[in-house]
Amino acid sequence: MPIYKANGKKDGLQKYTVRVNYTDNFGEHRQLTRTAYGSESAKDLEVKLLAEIKEKSDGSYNKTTIHQLFAEYIATKQYDVRKTTSQRYEQLYELYIKSELGSIKVIKVTIPVLQKWKSYIEGLGIGPVTRNHAYAVLRIILNYAVRMEYIPKNPLVSIGCFKDATHSKAEVSHYTASEFLSYIETVKKYAEKREAECRNLSEWDFYVFFNIAFYTGMRKGEIIALKWSDLEDGHIIVRRSIQQKIKGEADQETPPKSKSSVRTLQMPNPLLQVLDEHRERQQHIGRFTEDYRICGGQQCIKGGSLGDKNSFYASLSGQKRIRIHDFRHSHVSVLANEGINIQEIARRLGHAKVELTWNTYSHLYPREQEKAVDILNKIA
Repeated sequence: MPIYKANGKKDGLQKYTVRVNYTDNFGEHRQLTRTAYGSESAKDLEVKLLAEIKEKSDGSYNKTTIHQLFAEYIATKQYDVRKTTSQRYEQLYELYIKSELGSIKVIKVTIPVLQKWKSYIEGLGIGPVTRNHAYAVLRIILNYAVRMEYIPKNPLVSIGCFKDATHSKAEVSHYTASEFLSYIETVKKYAEKREAECRNLSEWDFYVFFNIAFYTGMRKGEIIALKWSDLEDGHIIVRRSIQQKIKGEADQETPPKSKSSVRTLQMPNPLLQVLDEHRERQQHIGRFTEDYRICGGQQCIKGGSLGDKNSFYASLSGQKRIRIHDFRHSHVSVLANEGINIQEIARRLGHAKVELTWNTYSHLYPREQEKAVDILNKIA
């Protein structure tokens, strides 16, 4: 249980490293290493670490149930994850985990117990996506138990996620460039009609939304959150998002989904023209400021209405209906088929890892196969 002097000082106090070696409840040799400033603080820290180890060895952690573990996890993550994410975890836990596993002590959650839970979930008749969402939540909280040293390893990993031989991975739906142009021209004509008939300008907000979605690949919440102040010299600075699904709460502006989601996107000329015209429209209404939402003005458009509008526009244009998120896929499809580097596509989408982009969109690179064959044909 040594205390070492370390390089550095703070407020005139010497830096110390406090290290405590111990054996955990599972017979594994572990080590706690912390930093303190000043010899007295270092001694106090050593006492505190020894107390923590003693608490663990007393077996109090062995009484923790899955329900208590889940509550602890949510409490510790309240500032790390979005409220909508926490609510989704809570819903999945209540529906698919609590009844079967909630009262079981964490140390009693064995592979047979989890296999029984898996069979229970399969018997509910829910879809493969929902089953694996429930699996993901359980995996997350058991991984948390490992980090907290409640259990030595996550037994859920051994049985794997849910498989369904009758369901193949759904193909990503999207618009080609020509399909989108047909779709968006219909939206424009309808917005012009509504403006002429009853001076209703709200339809233009949806027209602008779908243009931004196709030409930038931005997420729905990112587009809804956009302000005119986020446009700089022909670029969109993605630095905010809107959450609209928090029960009992008003729209909430948050940072984007992740650090990599904060990005700068150069706008193509068609989108620049659309935005210039829309800015003039909003300026004519009066009291315009740079803090106006691009889609909505003083208030955000409602994300829930986008689905209905999209279905209506698709029907009106004679195009297939794709989901709101599929406009993001459409953006990727156009770029991928023109050979744009996968790293640039990942950056535009705000993906932290290129692997995520490739796993989702690799099938949108059909011309690469043709190029490969052309190269091999020239060898003979």
